[in-house]
Amino acid sequence: MRKLLNTLYITNQDAYLALDGENIVVKCEQDELGRLPLHNLEAIVTMGYVGASPALMGKCAECNIGMTFLKPSGKFLAKVTGKAYGNILLRREQYRIADKETERTAIAKNFIIGKIYNSRAVIERAIRDYSMRLDVERLRNTSSNLKTAIGYSREAIDCNQLRGYEGEAATCYFSVFNDLILQQKDDFMFKGRTRRPPLDNVNALLSFTYSLLTSMCCSALETVGLDPYAGFMHTDRPGRASLALDLMEELRSIMADRFILTLINKKLVTPNGFQQKENGAILMDDETRKVVLKLWQERKKEMITHPFIDEKIEWGLIPYVQAMLLARYVRGDLEEYPPFFWK
Repeated sequence: MRKLLNTLYITNQDAYLALDGENIVVKCEQDELGRLPLHNLEAIVTMGYVGASPALMGKCAECNIGMTFLKPSGKFLAKVTGKAYGNILLRREQYRIADKETERTAIAKNFIIGKIYNSRAVIERAIRDYSMRLDVERLRNTSSNLKTAIGYSREAIDCNQLRGYEGEAATCYFSVFNDLILQQKDDFMFKGRTRRPPLDNVNALLSFTYSLLTSMCCSALETVGLDPYAGFMHTDRPGRASLALDLMEELRSIMADRFILTLINKKLVTPNGFQQKENGAILMDDETRKVVLKLWQERKKEMITHPFIDEKIEWGLIPYVQAMLLARYVRGDLEEYPPFFWK
């Protein structure tokens, strides 16, 4: 149970939420884990199997407290809101910004600056931790190029130019990604990013983990009332959660890429868990997928201090905090959207 920016997050999968007077009570079997006055809350997000009492849901609807239900994996299930819930105003402003090139570019810049900054941080951390096993000069040159790309991104005049800088930075970053694989190199060789389908074991892991992260970002945006399908940098396309893809850009390297490197370097996955199809596509078998999902859930529970709100939170809550900050910017409560900078 964690309260952030007037939103209560319930991450215990076995927690049940009930109403006691004007308080929300969090229970696990017969034990009371905690209680909070409802008037202190703007929203409740629960990530468990058990659920909430009808009385609590009715009270939240009455008090305009948004109540969101997610699967433990982070997938969005449903949301309970009252008649006068104000998300329509937030979404109208989101659509207005998305239609104005200057304003959408200002937000998109911060997504991409966060992405390049964090990609560079992954490389710098590898240099510090494994300098004796890496080509340090090569990695430092790449880090320097990414630093330059941050400067270019800040000066981008529109989203098309920004996409060009982002693409060049991504190519630069992935050019040394194979260097960061220190174990099982013969079986987990990375020669470049391939999608639809992934053509090697590393890309199969990347694609699967990126889909998990996209789902988390989509749920986070739904939770705060933003439309996951109306993006600022990614263009509108039927069925594509463009804003979720925008939000995940700054989190890819630190949440997904580092996780995959850990799986490979600690030999938590092996080449035996991958199968090649007739079209060349590489897929994980069911057992390996279960292992990856289990370890992903464990990684989400690890703690980190959020650099902007300066609070200790679980890694799995980072997309939700970023979505809240984005919503506050769209509403005009913040002068600028603060990307997540990993330190």
